[in-house]
Amino acid sequence: MNILGINAYHGDASAALVVDGTLVAAVEEERFNRIKHWAGFPAESIRWCLDEAGLPPEQLDHVAISFDPRANLGKRLQFVAANRPSVRAILDRLRRQTKTLGLEDQFAEAVGITRSALKAKFHRVEHHQTHVAAGFLISPYEESAVLSVDGMGDFCSTLTAHGTKTDWKEFDRVWFPHSIGFLYTAITMYLGFPYYGDEYKVMGLAPYGEPEFADFFREMIAPKRDVFELNLDYFTHHKRGVKMTWNDGAPVIEPFYSDLLAKKLGPPRDRRDELTHRHENIARSLQCVTEEIILHMLTRLHDKCGSKNVCMTGGVAMNSVANGKITRKTPFENVYIPAGAADNGTSFGAAFYVWNRLLGKPRTFVQDHAYLGCSSADDECAAAAEEFGLPYDRVTPAQLVDRVAQLLVDGMIVGWFQGKMEFGARALGCRSLLADPRRADMREIINLRIKFRERFRPFAPSILEEHVGAWFELDEAAPYMEKVLPIRPEKQSEIPAVTHVDGSGRLQSVSKGTNPLYYDLISRFFARTGVPIVLNTSLNENEPIVRTPAEAISCFLRTDMDVLAVGGCIINRHAPGFPEQYRTRVRGET
Repeated sequence: MNILGINAYHGDASAALVVDGTLVAAVEEERFNRIKHWAGFPAESIRWCLDEAGLPPEQLDHVAISFDPRANLGKRLQFVAANRPSVRAILDRLRRQTKTLGLEDQFAEAVGITRSALKAKFHRVEHHQTHVAAGFLISPYEESAVLSVDGMGDFCSTLTAHGTKTDWKEFDRVWFPHSIGFLYTAITMYLGFPYYGDEYKVMGLAPYGEPEFADFFREMIAPKRDVFELNLDYFTHHKRGVKMTWNDGAPVIEPFYSDLLAKKLGPPRDRRDELTHRHENIARSLQCVTEEIILHMLTRLHDKCGSKNVCMTGGVAMNSVANGKITRKTPFENVYIPAGAADNGTSFGAAFYVWNRLLGKPRTFVQDHAYLGCSSADDECAAAAEEFGLPYDRVTPAQLVDRVAQLLVDGMIVGWFQGKMEFGARALGCRSLLADPRRADMREIINLRIKFRERFRPFAPSILEEHVGAWFELDEAAPYMEKVLPIRPEKQSEIPAVTHVDGSGRLQSVSKGTNPLYYDLISRFFARTGVPIVLNTSLNENEPIVRTPAEAISCFLRTDMDVLAVGGCIINRHAPGFPEQYRTRVRGET
């Protein structure tokens, strides 16, 4: 049974293939067209998933999309009658809703066959049902509470439920226009971070501030029974709509906070203006109140179902700071957040919804890694280096691990392109940039000379999973960098490059079973330094994470990276014979 799931006509378009109940391939469209958070129809991703499985499109049994224009129609009509939104807002929404009408034809065109040759049955699945499926159906729990919370999908922003085996009982929903995701996005834009997906910058900025404005944000959002509601006086989206451009490009959202926000909180920051302590305090206050609302909903959800387990999913579940507090500040003991908790993961959520819910198949698959994407053979990596005219050393896996571990000890910054590309927003040891976490200056070096980004942005510690408890105050797995946990005070000075200003780290726990090569590299570094951790950030530079060896080499050449380990090839910028024209970066000095 072959089921293809897609997230289309929305940011982070993606495709995923489930074969006989197992997720075999998943990838985001941005990795192919190199446009971050690309919104539209994921034609390249669909073709790659089918090619990866050697599956002709005629052999697909089902295609599921995580968007249903017919869902919650009564709620939509009720809102229109009560609030009389602008004509523009209604037309914008209708244009997007009607895109799925031509889904079958667009799909057939993407895979290169006629509509009549495509035998698959098509399913339009409500957005939050696919989030719940992506969180619960592939979790390790047979029974769990579920909180799905994001900006908005199919007129709903939040859903709470209790899952058992392949079914779930819904408790609460939060309908448009109330959305904690919209709150965070509105303030992100107010703070001068205008691009889709910039919310993580605010989360990284927050620890530098104090919750000076927390009471103000409690005016903007407040608990209501078991969920929450917005004070709509501070917003315009319920009247004017959220002006979005989604078609075949990076998503663009226009600000939707009201004049009252600027009147009470002060003028918004232009993205070119300096960040002040006031902005840091606003970010901290927003994060503080966001956590209060999330923890309120989780506590009430536990009261209803009594489970020790909870699955978090939806775009707000990417708030790793809040996630790291769940077991400390709610009765839940176990937390599962999938790789691709945001809308990208609704592609495999839609597929598993069909497999487990519509077809009634039992659960047999647990997502324990995110290595579901493209890979390149060593010969392809060598050919790419030769095409750029770069010298390289061809090495065995054992030599690779040994050499790179020593390069990290020597203070080198190393690009690490190995194995299958990760699914989701975070590099997890296959398309990563690595460095020594003991170097206090390493964070600023990478932010300013390689990533070309704000100096306040933190980096993740990748840590051998059996050592988490020795270095962090909580001994919890976090294979997808989905939690920020406090680093033990006595350890913080040993790893300053990955210790954030508040003493925390957004860790990745690394398992030998899921990524043996990366595990061996960290183990070798541990043997030489006594530190079972390396600094890990994504292998890119203001672009989507690299997909091909050529993209990795191009990124290497235009930054201050010292070394690139691409497959079994080590390219060293400082080696004899390295071309002089590449010793000087495209941007900056030698």
